[in-house]
Amino acid sequence: MSRIAEAFADGKAFIPFVTGGDPDLDTTEELIIAMEQAGADLIEIGLPFSDPIAEGPVIQEANERALAAGCTTDRLFDMVREVRKTVKVPLVFLTYMNPIYIYGKQRFLKRCRETGIDGLIVPDLPFEEKQELAPDCLEYGVDLISLIAPTSKERIRKIASEAQGFVYCVSSLGVTGVRSEIKTDIASMVALVRESSKVPCAVGFGISTPEQAAKMASLSDGAIVGSAIVKLVARNKKDSVGPVSSYVKTMKDALRAL
Repeated sequence: MSRIAEAFADGKAFIPFVTGGDPDLDTTEELIIAMEQAGADLIEIGLPFSDPIAEGPVIQEANERALAAGCTTDRLFDMVREVRKTVKVPLVFLTYMNPIYIYGKQRFLKRCRETGIDGLIVPDLPFEEKQELAPDCLEYGVDLISLIAPTSKERIRKIASEAQGFVYCVSSLGVTGVRSEIKTDIASMVALVRESSKVPCAVGFGISTPEQAAKMASLSDGAIVGSAIVKLVARNKKDSVGPVSSYVKTMKDALRAL
């Protein structure tokens, strides 16, 4: 069983996101370790990029801070190699095609394997163009995580049938960010995924409260939270480990109750 499959094997998965290098790489390393200890089942790490088109202002600003602090792809890989000496849960990069191309596809995937990255989420890689990356991911044993949006409808079964790792079910149209309520019919989206695949399905975009996380996880296999955590990091900077750890524990406890 892969590490990602194991993350969903024992109850509902809680999946937090942090932007790598915000406020600095040492803090990112501490955050990843603390989030695992607080109950995170899988951790997403954003690779800072100057044009993250799927992100709202909160994560865009985190990208800017990380780049200004000197975070590069190489330095992020080096941090992951260090954190892997301690952290056992799956680690997944969220990135865009441009940084992968600039780094070199084969070189990027080779370093993912060497440092212990289990999967990639690439928001600007349409399903129809996944062959741009899928063969390289397969070669290096890195899952290419599929995104399914509310607009996907007739495409959901097709995307799910080829999914690896887990399916990222996007709860809302538009960019990432905290939302007061989530109105998308998640249950129907998840049902379509499950008709076509045994791969787990986790819901993200807009989740910020334990109640929202529990509701989304009750309809799927897990909940993904990004902007709410990145806000805590922005507010507390190098002192964010404690607040983020407490937040992750609260969210995971809400999922344990299901």
